[in-house]
Order: sequence, then structure tokens, then C-alpha cells
Amino acid sequence: MKAPLATTALVSPSPALGRAETPVSFVNAISQAYARRDINPAAMLKQAQIPPSILKNPDGRVTALQFELASAAAMQELDDEALGWFERRLPWGSYGMLVRASMTAPTLGVALQRWCRHHNLLASSISLSMSEKDGVATLRLDEQTDLGALREFCIVSVLRNALGVACWLSDSRIDLARTTLRYAPPAHHSSYRVLFDGPSQFEAEANTLQFDALYLGLPVRRDEAALQRMLERALLLTVRPYRRDRLLVEKTRQLLHQDAATLRSAETLAARLNLSVRSLHRQLREEGSSLQAIKDAVRRELALDLLLRTSRPIKQIAERVGFRNEKSFLRAFKGWTGQTADAVRQTAAPMVPARNG
Repeated sequence: MKAPLATTALVSPSPALGRAETPVSFVNAISQAYARRDINPAAMLKQAQIPPSILKNPDGRVTALQFELASAAAMQELDDEALGWFERRLPWGSYGMLVRASMTAPTLGVALQRWCRHHNLLASSISLSMSEKDGVATLRLDEQTDLGALREFCIVSVLRNALGVACWLSDSRIDLARTTLRYAPPAHHSSYRVLFDGPSQFEAEANTLQFDALYLGLPVRRDEAALQRMLERALLLTVRPYRRDRLLVEKTRQLLHQDAATLRSAETLAARLNLSVRSLHRQLREEGSSLQAIKDAVRRELALDLLLRTSRPIKQIAERVGFRNEKSFLRAFKGWTGQTADAVRQTAAPMVPARNG
């Protein structure tokens, strides 16, 4: 039987999986889901190797692995991947369906928009939305009904689930800038440093995850075969520490677009990115790219824009896109496009005056 995707909800990102970091209150929340169905949770606790006595300890903690086992057992036994959060059950396979619908998106941003839209069709107790402003992406969870005793468990689970899926789709660690939560800090608030990266703010105006908007431009790197493998071995996904941050290509492109002329050398660019030259080349290679490929792509984009939309002289364009002389630029441009710069310019509409900068 395939493991449920929704077990991504509350897994510690720490590689120290043997440490008891997850609040026992979340196990109690699962037990409440059993109580609502008038089912004894004893089998679930036994499978997860959680002694029933720990449920009475408000300061108790269980390990990530124990919580994984408890969640998986409960979702199967209750046939509810939401574990009682919502007004109706989410039958087995619901979250896998959401991933499948998002997986064909070209970028992570489009995938998360789909995830939110489709999740809203499944559950009306909450609504999810994605927005972007001033370089910050925000995943927001609004409560449409009173979630009662499962409020914290639901909000944390859904936000962590969405984050886990985003990391999996992009095969990248996503560093959170901030997590905001509407409720007061619980007694186990210290555990939030494990559940979410970055600072957590309680009694906030909204429930959100906030992160660099550049992540939204990352390509979706998964296919159906990868989804099947993940669903069969969900534990490897949910406890996997995503060490790689795939933003480096986007950050490099952004810097070159802003200042290609100044950032000619790898040394200068690496310094701006707070990396050594060796690390810059290695990390770009791990992302399937290279500094030269990124430079060529950015220079080509900038050169075409200036050729087609301004009357700026070729020599100035060469300098603007980071070439030391016009001859080198013309040779490179012919290699990029198969045409001369003059030929490309002649195909343009009436040109506007050259812009400064």
C-alpha cells in the first residue's frame, strides 16, 4: 500500500531523526480524530512505538520517525489524509491527486497556485492563496470556520505539507524568511524552530509562510515516475533534508541583468554572491548549468533588447552587456543568433532614442 503524501505535514527537517522534537500534543490531536470516529487509537500508538503514558505529559515529545508512523497508520485506519481537520474526510490518495495536478506546471509558482486552488476545492474549512510583493512570496492560510481543538494541528500541518511539496517539486531547499501564525504561542512553541525555518511570529494578522519570490521561478523537476516512487517511499521524502538551494542560477541571472558590465569576472560575481569561485562553479554545475551558459543567455537577452528597442551604437551595447570590445561582442552575437547585430537591428520596428544607464 502506498504511503500517504500528507505525512509531510510535521516532519522535522533536522537530520537527527532520533531526537524527540515533535510535540506530543500533535499525537493527541491524531487521537482526537480517532475519538471522533469512536475508534481506539491503541494500534496506531503501538505501530509508532509511542507509549500511551506520554500522551498525558504536556511537555512530551516524540521523534520525527514516531510521528511519521503514527500519521501513516492513522491515515490508513481512518481513511482520512486530513486526520480530522476538515468538515469532511480527505480519502486516501487526495494529496497525491493534488501533487499530480501541480506537477505539470512549468514553474514552482504556477504549481503552488494550482495546489492552492485545488486544495480549496477539497476543503472549505480553510482557504489557501499565493501572492508576491516586493520580492517576497507569501503562502497564506485563511480560516473559514472554527477549527476548534485541532486548529493548531491543522494550520501547522497544511503549511508544512505545502512547504514539503514545494521542496519536492523543485528539488530544492526553500529557506523561509518568516512564519506568521494567528494563534497565541503554545506551551511547546520552542518546537517551532524545528517545524519551520526562520523566525515564527505568533498572534499575527494571518497564517503565512514567507520566502524569497525567486523560488517561484524554479522549474518543476518531477514527473509521474518520480511521483510513484515518492508515494511508495514517502518517508524518504518527508524526512529528507533538502541541502541544495537551487536559487543560485536565478540569483546569478539577476545580478548579471543588473550589472553585466561590472560582473565580467567569476571572482567579482562570486564575491557579490558571498561564495568562493570554486563553490560558485560547483553549485551551478549541481544545478545543471554553468557560469558561461548563464552569462551568454543574459548577454544575449540584453543585447537583443538594446538592439531592437534603442538606437544605441553597437560599441555602447557591447560595453553594456559586458564585452571589452566591439569585435568580441559581434563574434559572440553571431554565435548566439546566427545573424549579425546589424541584420537583427534592421528587422526592428522604428527605434526609440537611446536610454541612459
